Amino acid sequence: MNAWDRIAGTIASEFSDIKDLEELTRVTVRLLVAAVLGALLGLERERAGKAAGLRTHILVALGGAIFVLVPLQAGMETADLSRVIQGVVAGVGFLCAGTILKSQDEDQVRGLTTAAGLWLTAAIGLAAGMGREMTALLSALLAFAVLRAEAPLVRLLGNRKPGRPD
Repeated sequence: MNAWDRIAGTIASEFSDIKDLEELTRVTVRLLVAAVLGALLGLERERAGKAAGLRTHILVALGGAIFVLVPLQAGMETADLSRVIQGVVAGVGFLCAGTILKSQDEDQVRGLTTAAGLWLTAAIGLAAGMGREMTALLSALLAFAVLRAEAPLVRLLGNRKPGRPD
């Protein structure tokens, strides 16, 4: 076996984490579900003119899915996987903290909904990555409904201004 054959064999083995068509389909579906659901929420936030929009939500959902999908592929035990999930939740919480601002002159806090939406998007990605696609879908639809229903409810109840900070 010459050097090029050994190099080609090594490269092929490096890309062999997906063993068969069923596993390829499973991984593809989970990642696509995470990306599409992240996009659904991201588009809504983009439409509302928020800083964390389409790309951010897709990346957060995909990141959450990958963080659980890869350990599951490797056969990680449930207790160890729960530590991975804890790390993802804490890490996304840190990302979300960067979206929350307190106005010095108005005594208002902004960005709480954006932070909560990113945190929920990570959870949706985790669910999709773990093979809980229906749970991820229902969660995303409920989140979308909450985000879209706020303005009509505020107008109906009349106790807050629809244009208030996020």
